Amino acid sequence: MKIYTRTGDEGKTSVIGGRVKKDDTRVEAYGTIDELNSFVGQAASVLARETTANWDDLLEHLTLIQHELFDCGSDLCYANPEPEKMKVTPAMTERLEGWIDTYEAQTPPITRFILPGGGEAAALLHVCRTVCRRAERRVVTLSSEQECPDEVRKYLNRLSDFFFTVARVANARLGLLDVEYERGAPVFRRRS
Repeated sequence: MKIYTRTGDEGKTSVIGGRVKKDDTRVEAYGTIDELNSFVGQAASVLARETTANWDDLLEHLTLIQHELFDCGSDLCYANPEPEKMKVTPAMTERLEGWIDTYEAQTPPITRFILPGGGEAAALLHVCRTVCRRAERRVVTLSSEQECPDEVRKYLNRLSDFFFTVARVANARLGLLDVEYERGAPVFRRRS
């Protein structure tokens, strides 16, 4: 099989149910999710090299998330989404919430906004968070213009919270402090 098809040379691509321009809102949404998936892979690669802490749980979760990001892109590829064919489910979002709660318990209390960074892994996980937020915005735009499965948007919203939390976990496991935004007032309270 050849990797190139030449079918997109005129600026159009296929979605399930037709062809659209490559800058179509739907293509932009799942393309941003694909970009996010690449950054998740990069973050996992950095964590896999890091030997000063155990990352098995996080690496397992990141790999599963990469598969689920493909599911998100798949669901968005439908020009006319068919509910029975959608792969992203509420259970996936709920599972993210459980992971967030578990990881949050491993971080020091937070009272202020923090700057993205710390160790290399945390910095990359913050990149994942911001690209995830952009993907979510693209899905919101798509849903205002065309049919779009709601669960993808909900999943991405929770996934960005996951990336924020695990970026803090990466710093904590490496013994690094998050850098607080020094001009900000206290804004967070730990939930009980």
